[in-house]
Amino acid sequence: MQKTRREVKKLKKILQKVKRLGPAFEALSDQELSAKTVEFRQRNEKGESLNSLLPEAFAAMCEADKRVLGMFPFDVQIMAGIAMHLGYLAEMNTGEGKTLTATLPMYLNGLTKKGAILVTNNEYLALRDSQEMGPAYEFMGLSIAAGVKRDEDDKFGNDEKKEIYAKDIVYTTHSALGFDYLINNLVKSADERFMREFNFIIIDEADSVLLDSASTPLVISGAPRVQSNLYDLADFFVRTLQKDVDYEVEEKQVWFTEKGLDYAEEYFGVSNIFAPKHFEIYRHLILALRAHKIIEKGTEYMIADNGEVALIDAASGRMLKGVKLRGGQHQAIECKENLKITQENRSMASITYQNFFSLFPKMAGMSGTIYDAKDELYNVYGKKVVVIPTNNPIQRVDCQDWYFTDSKKQFEAAIKLALKKHESGQPVLIVTTMISDTEILSALLTKEGVAHSVLNANNAFWEAEIIKEAGQIGAMTVATSMAGRGTDIKLGPGVKKLGGLAVIGVGRMLNVRDERQARGRAGRQGDPGYSRFIVSLEDDIVEKAFDTEKLQKYIDGKKRISERKIKSIVNGAQRINEELGEANRKSAGDYDLVLQLERKLMYDTRNELLDGGTIAKDKLMEIAEENADLFIRSNKKLTRSKLNRYLLDNVSYRMEKSSAGLDLKKKKKVKAYILSRVSASYDEKRRDLNSDRAMDDFVRVASLSAIDDAWVEQVDYLQQLQPAVSGRSAAQRNPIYEYQAEALESFRKMERDIKKNMLRNILLSEVSLDEKNKLRIILP
Repeated sequence: MQKTRREVKKLKKILQKVKRLGPAFEALSDQELSAKTVEFRQRNEKGESLNSLLPEAFAAMCEADKRVLGMFPFDVQIMAGIAMHLGYLAEMNTGEGKTLTATLPMYLNGLTKKGAILVTNNEYLALRDSQEMGPAYEFMGLSIAAGVKRDEDDKFGNDEKKEIYAKDIVYTTHSALGFDYLINNLVKSADERFMREFNFIIIDEADSVLLDSASTPLVISGAPRVQSNLYDLADFFVRTLQKDVDYEVEEKQVWFTEKGLDYAEEYFGVSNIFAPKHFEIYRHLILALRAHKIIEKGTEYMIADNGEVALIDAASGRMLKGVKLRGGQHQAIECKENLKITQENRSMASITYQNFFSLFPKMAGMSGTIYDAKDELYNVYGKKVVVIPTNNPIQRVDCQDWYFTDSKKQFEAAIKLALKKHESGQPVLIVTTMISDTEILSALLTKEGVAHSVLNANNAFWEAEIIKEAGQIGAMTVATSMAGRGTDIKLGPGVKKLGGLAVIGVGRMLNVRDERQARGRAGRQGDPGYSRFIVSLEDDIVEKAFDTEKLQKYIDGKKRISERKIKSIVNGAQRINEELGEANRKSAGDYDLVLQLERKLMYDTRNELLDGGTIAKDKLMEIAEENADLFIRSNKKLTRSKLNRYLLDNVSYRMEKSSAGLDLKKKKKVKAYILSRVSASYDEKRRDLNSDRAMDDFVRVASLSAIDDAWVEQVDYLQQLQPAVSGRSAAQRNPIYEYQAEALESFRKMERDIKKNMLRNILLSEVSLDEKNKLRIILP
């Protein structure tokens, strides 16, 4: 039975409206067809909705695609385009033409002049799709740009970015767009902003972005922090601990036992390890514990050729160049591996994909494997999944899995099957989850004298060119699961008669979606194809989920085990991993919820100031009153030297004799005196500038500086706090609750710091106008 049948029926009704208009648009000249964009825009500006324009706009773009690109979208592609305009996540089988499909909703939403963005997994796909589809958009009078360059190190300047994001259509990557959003909210003036408000976005390979990448936040790092000497001490301490005595491990969580906490307090000579003053000690202990006990070398990181710790992308097996774990975790791993400890940088801005994509009023997506995660996607993003029928019936033969006790038999069976398929000339794609497995399989094929290509997901541009050839007669390709994703494998001449592409999966993958993605490389658009997975008890996913010591007797052949039991263990490991992944994503969302609320407040405040808002004197005097109250409350026994110190540090560098006769026991008079000094200092700045506009600009700059300094400290603290509280699972502590409570307290402190430093910047800065009437400000 067709999945999501009700939604598909609804889409078919709209499809028929589009198709009925086809002949009319086919009869138009090129000039008449492209002129339709102006007409559609005028109707939209007068109040006609995009939903009302959809049939005509889609019919127009279908005709443009045919004339310019030589491809007229199939009915199922039009249906998928309708679904995405309506905000669905559309599942389209691999090879069904997602790239062409996207032109329809992108064109319709590009008519609004508010921008339509499509994000892909890598720079290669973003550039390829924008270049290939671009001529059709331009024919219809829409502007288009790619937000990435081929060379990752070749960055766009602000002016270039402003030009890109002003286009009707933008193709980019999810990471480039996310980082641009964070950078856009760190600018110091309105002129430096390059993004406009978000409108419509399509996420290609949506399951990979919204789920697999959801737990990892985008973080912009700034100036380095003072290097800690606690890494070595914590590392040495953790090496002395005993499992199940001093600490406990469950799946990907680790925490100290009560005995372990007592031992830590004794070792470091402190009475309460959770006291705020000992935060850094406890944080480093948790980092060291995680580095040694749950972050695995070979699967989560490796030592690169240059001797540095390089992270590994779990989904692709790709080495993540230039990416570091945050909050000091990277440095803890370096210490564990006896490497030189690199500088720990301060986190200046951060956001998760979950919260980033929720900023778009209209979000849609497409993928070949998204239905399996429909419940989580609806719960987290409020998005429904619709499964689009294939244009032609699927001819691929998906064979039952083969199960083995050990990896030796597993790999031998995979090679034997690959050679059997290869003998007839049938192209073979062997897919693995780990880079190390591709190397083993490559060595076995070399031993058999079979020429082959190996793709380890290291270079998307190079891999795309090779993966294109994987469907030719006699081709043998070994690849990690994500290598070349997004590039279709087209069959060469004569391959259909041989049975199409044969996909052999070696090892149970992280989730069902990845396996469906791998199988989908074969049998595109009704072509014949073959797929089979070969798994064993030594698969990485089994080792992560179960106690391998208990399974070793079966792996070594000392005790018999049925295939049914192996299947239960291996598939059970995959279910555990999927549940753990979902739990981790929920946890990441819960942690980021605090930062999301604070981020919105701070960004809204910054934007208000950047857009010309300022802070009037009466509001500043209210802040001064709060600051004075806080100072007086914290100094029960106020002395004249303390008062003078406060005035010199916060109000004016000039000492006044008028405070000599002030009775310091009368708090109201002290407060009134402080406020009179604040007012006088403010008025002096105003007289020096002799311009209301210049004074407003000065107050704006001084306030932004105070906000930015405090916000960076807050973001950086929360990045450190998260791994620290994750280790408080012992003693019935709820990490999320503890994090939220401490984050709230630090936010209140940040508010106090902003108010204090805002006034300091205004009252103590050196400010003047140069000969061109431009502000010259030297902040205190």
